[in-house]
Amino acid sequence: MDANRHIMIVDDDPDLRDTFHEYFEANGFKVSSVADGEGMRRVLKDGPADLVIMDLHLPGEDGLTLTRELRSTQGREVGIIMLTGVGDTVDRIVGLEVGADDYLSKPVDLREMLARVKSVLRRAQKTPEAAAAVGDKGERVRMGTCMLDLAAHRLYDAAGNEVTLTSMEFDLLQAFAKHPNRVLSREQLLDLAHNRDGDVFDRSIDVRITRIRKKIEVDPEKPQVLKTVRGAGYMFVQERAKS
Repeated sequence: MDANRHIMIVDDDPDLRDTFHEYFEANGFKVSSVADGEGMRRVLKDGPADLVIMDLHLPGEDGLTLTRELRSTQGREVGIIMLTGVGDTVDRIVGLEVGADDYLSKPVDLREMLARVKSVLRRAQKTPEAAAAVGDKGERVRMGTCMLDLAAHRLYDAAGNEVTLTSMEFDLLQAFAKHPNRVLSREQLLDLAHNRDGDVFDRSIDVRITRIRKKIEVDPEKPQVLKTVRGAGYMFVQERAKS
């Protein structure tokens, strides 16, 4: 239920913070709103947030720095939506590279923001029943140097340590795992990863594939697991897991 979901707004504009705070509270969420990284850390000491709406252009520690911190300390359990300026394509790409799940450009349409928030929460925090329904219990797929656990929604390295993923990165890996040795276009990947909830620029898929390759490929510069098929898309070359 939304009433059990905690949203934190990190933005130095007090009017915008108040507007977002009131809107999400009116829609049944628990809401915290802060102006900077210090406020963010203070709130997190009292308990985790399910989703953070992060302004990119903050004074002092900017949104990219704080997004990196959230990913390193909170893992993929927290959803992150970054607020950028209109036309800040480079900022959006960098935001995705450091771990944001989605982005919105200011000025923000509140109804669109609500839809994006619910979409990220659905992906980031599936119920145990939904996670188990993804595949057979214990189903694992070898993905390069790592093992993807479909039921647990986790990626593990060769030593058995969990590799941090954003919710969208997991959804992409899941899409590849379910369609091995088949070329998937960017449009198909967006559909399979359930990310058709709004404006998505083409580079977002490329950025996420680059991030995933750094986690699963022996040599990300010469990928052998997630291959680029020029003019068509990407293909997961499946390798049978060794017993």
